[in-house]
Amino acid sequence: MPDLLGVTNPVPGHNDNNVNRNMPVSTNDPRIQNAPDLNRVSRSDNRTERQDTGDAAQGLRYDSNFAAFLRRLASTPELRESLTTLFAMYEGTVVSSGIEEGLAGEMGALLNMLKMDEAELGKFLFSQMANGTRFGGALFNVLREAFANSNSDAVRNNILQFLKKYTDYSSTDHIQGNLLRTLTRLTRAIPASYGSQLLPMVSQLEELLNAGNRAGALKLLQGSILTFLSGYTSKTNDMGLSRTLISMLALDVSRLENGGEDSLLQAFHQMMSSPGLREKLGGLSDEALLRLLNSSSFAKAAEGDQFAAQLARAAHTALQNGSGNEVQEAFRNIVSAFLVNESVHMPLNHVLLPMEWDGKMAFSEMWVDPDAEENLKRGRGERENVLRFLFKIDIQNLGFFDMVLTCQGEKVDVQVFCPERVAPFSQMVQGELARIITDNGLTANAVQVQQMVRPLTISGVFPRIFEGENSINVKI
Repeated sequence: MPDLLGVTNPVPGHNDNNVNRNMPVSTNDPRIQNAPDLNRVSRSDNRTERQDTGDAAQGLRYDSNFAAFLRRLASTPELRESLTTLFAMYEGTVVSSGIEEGLAGEMGALLNMLKMDEAELGKFLFSQMANGTRFGGALFNVLREAFANSNSDAVRNNILQFLKKYTDYSSTDHIQGNLLRTLTRLTRAIPASYGSQLLPMVSQLEELLNAGNRAGALKLLQGSILTFLSGYTSKTNDMGLSRTLISMLALDVSRLENGGEDSLLQAFHQMMSSPGLREKLGGLSDEALLRLLNSSSFAKAAEGDQFAAQLARAAHTALQNGSGNEVQEAFRNIVSAFLVNESVHMPLNHVLLPMEWDGKMAFSEMWVDPDAEENLKRGRGERENVLRFLFKIDIQNLGFFDMVLTCQGEKVDVQVFCPERVAPFSQMVQGELARIITDNGLTANAVQVQQMVRPLTISGVFPRIFEGENSINVKI
């Protein structure tokens, strides 16, 4: 409107009076941006299908879920930073920050778990690694190799279907907890007249799940609960919170059905129809398979991971009981970082290592790429595998460190980026690191210690995460 009224300053060198208004508009005219094309359906926001400059460098589409994930990864606050903030508030007992009595008890129990000596640190590290490696062990090594070497889409698809069902099978407790939590929220999100009818069904479901009656729970969910909720939506046209909760519920019901023992064994039989796999697995029976999966290091670690359980309880207390804004923000950042770092888009193992060592708090995160150069896929199976580690460490009274460790066989390369106050001692630290590597029977191929200019990014150290761009592009 201002331009039509002629109240804006004219653009130098441009006179609107000289424009030939009878000139036809061509969709190929480079001066015309987003010209309508009658031969195609245009986006409502008139955006072109161009790629942003940064995304184009990686070959990413701006409208893909994977590109959105990478943006979320870059913008997510670092987990160690959020934990440092949280424990600093607790140790200082800053009442104004919202540390209430209930949360103080949860945080106290969490803090006591972090007091470790060398032996306890090793145990904690291995427990975290096992808990973060769902597909570890001889069985999954065979499947991983078969998937990489197979040229048959049917064989590869059968392996993926089995892994999908195993994921749901091994997540049964988590899925059941989700079902009960979602239904409890639904009883409060819908009008009381409907919530009072749903509540007895939720109680009945809890009894069935506690009794291990998966078939009965599925019958109740599919035959009564979902039918009741479908009728509620049809009558009320409720498009609020209940709609979202019902969608989440339907997904978890599907996962509960998908992760049943019979469903898992069916996928296993389909996978074993491949002669090559059947030969490599040596005719593994159903009973042996279930024993193997139920006694895996992942299953045992998940049961004994007291730190994760206590952290989840503390987060629940803080977010549900109206703690101060600063405390809630710290826990939101922690939960968000866990969700992003454990995303299916990340081909990395992620481990959290907070601890109190010699009276000092140290918050560390570790990312591991167990096959940094993908030797199996590149046909270099005889070459030593390349492992790469990224450590992000916050040491009380010293500051933030980044460390990249690359290992191929017995050869180890280490790069350490230290805070300014440690930089004058870089040569001493470099010598000590080389000694530690040698004392453990390894070869210090290259060890460098230098002052940090800016923190390292996960995608910078592990460029392989960009591979998801080729297969994930479903965002509308």
